[in-house]
Amino acid sequence: MSLGRRCVAEFIGTGLLVATVVGSGIMADRLMNGNVGLALLANTIATGAALVALILAFGPISGAHLNPLVSLCDALEGGIRWHEMAAYIAAQLTGGLLGTAVAHLMFGQPLYSLSVHARHGSAQVFSEFVATFGLMTVIWGCSRTRSAAVPFAVGAYITAAYWFTASTSFANPAVTLARAVSNTFAGIRPMDAPAFIGAQLCGAVTATLLFRWLLPSLPTLAKNVVVPHERQRDSMKTYIFACVHNAGRSQMAAALFNTYAQPGCRAISAGTQPASRVHPEVVQVMREIGIDLSAVRPQKLTEELAHDAHVLVTMGCGDTCPYVPGLKIVDWQVTDPKGQPLDTVRAIRDDIHERVRQVMKLDCAECCSQPEIL
Repeated sequence: MSLGRRCVAEFIGTGLLVATVVGSGIMADRLMNGNVGLALLANTIATGAALVALILAFGPISGAHLNPLVSLCDALEGGIRWHEMAAYIAAQLTGGLLGTAVAHLMFGQPLYSLSVHARHGSAQVFSEFVATFGLMTVIWGCSRTRSAAVPFAVGAYITAAYWFTASTSFANPAVTLARAVSNTFAGIRPMDAPAFIGAQLCGAVTATLLFRWLLPSLPTLAKNVVVPHERQRDSMKTYIFACVHNAGRSQMAAALFNTYAQPGCRAISAGTQPASRVHPEVVQVMREIGIDLSAVRPQKLTEELAHDAHVLVTMGCGDTCPYVPGLKIVDWQVTDPKGQPLDTVRAIRDDIHERVRQVMKLDCAECCSQPEIL
């Protein structure tokens, strides 16, 4: 999914979230005849329900962050790149402001109006720290083993936090700023917003650091926050050939692939435990067919590298290869050439060559020349 489409999802999702918060607040205030408790209950139910629905709707597209701090923490853990984070946050902030305008228009209010609803003091600011700390705790914790439950867990947590925090749990800078320009039940004075946002930032980062310590594998979860979603890959069709040491099988496969590849199609080789150099016997048999690997250095197979691939071909690395949602994985059972006699290494080379030819014939016919025997 392209970054532009993901940002549109964040823009619309955050806008609808804010429209729900502000709009339900206006409706509740009008219907409850001054009963603040019942108005808050109505506002709570609407917000919690909308969160579940919006995360389910937009999650598969963008992850449904709908919150600049979720995007920031995701970037801190490598789930999205920094330029993607900036684009997400811009979409969330503008979407939130649009959501306020939409809610006001639906209820005949001025498009924007600065709130005079005071929300200040150490208790409310600390409440925002707690609310946002709890939100990120729920997201990181549930994303690990129960990603399908995250929309319901987030909705349930925010519903609860409305009532157990003195601030009614804003826990979102985009929502906070949008509510500052709504002089309604859900509003917050602009002068009170910076303290709220500062506390939210501290709470989110603290929760992320805690889970980084509790779960050293946290960066592997980050790409699926808030829920698993498809991300854009490089426009170039990329094959990654991976083995353990990136010193034999994967090097031969990538070199052979790139011999035939045309612009717009390429192969990269990598290993889960890269060696310091390509095996000498591999260098020798590849030189026999005109391919020089003597200057090539093995590299590590990282999640970032795998993210930009269209196909991952594994040869012996098994479960140690990174998992990327939507990435096609093909496993080749090929003997490790390390330390083998040259005739055996030649046979392995020829086996890999034939496999590469078949891959290109089936998958790359539209972009690459048909390989002939070297």
